[in-house]
Amino acid sequence: MLEKQIERRLCDEVSKLNGACLKQTGLAGIPDRLVLLPDGHCGFVELKAPGEKPRKLQEMRMKWLRKLGFRTYVVDGLEQIGGVLDDIQSS
Repeated sequence: MLEKQIERRLCDEVSKLNGACLKQTGLAGIPDRLVLLPDGHCGFVELKAPGEKPRKLQEMRMKWLRKLGFRTYVVDGLEQIGGVLDDIQSS
């Protein structure tokens, strides 16, 4: 399983929920995608190939985002996507 396959599935599932799955660029270490769902729900998602872990800078950025009150997630498998989206919707 490749990271881009997991990313594609995440975007497809977000689209089914009438949300947006925005690609993040510009700031090193920021999670790959900003997931925006109806009714103002959002979360940052870092995507990895199965078994891979975030780099130190990515961990630092996610900690910073959590301190600001945002939900952050690391997804390295298709089976995690539904739970992440459920959690974002419940925020």
